[in-house]
Amino acid sequence: MTTNYTSQRWIYIIPVVLLSIPALAMLFTNEVNWNAFDFLVAAVLLFGTVFIIDRLRRNIKNKRNFWIGTAIVLLLLFLLWAELAVGIFGTPLAGN
Repeated sequence: MTTNYTSQRWIYIIPVVLLSIPALAMLFTNEVNWNAFDFLVAAVLLFGTVFIIDRLRRNIKNKRNFWIGTAIVLLLLFLLWAELAVGIFGTPLAGN
């Protein structure tokens, strides 16, 4: 993985695109009702995930290990997101 860092900055656009989906949906429907705190939490989760994956890309030279690490990070993101949204584990973090 000998790519130039500047050519890999595009991955930081992914959270912006994902955060724009509920922002745009709020313009067209009342079904999506996020407040500033919801966007803040989502931004921290998404940008944090991208940052960790970027660090993995830079520090792990073995492609197989990189993809395993990326899969683990994404799995943790999805589990935390689901817990915050609907409380699949029943912790106090669960949404309503």
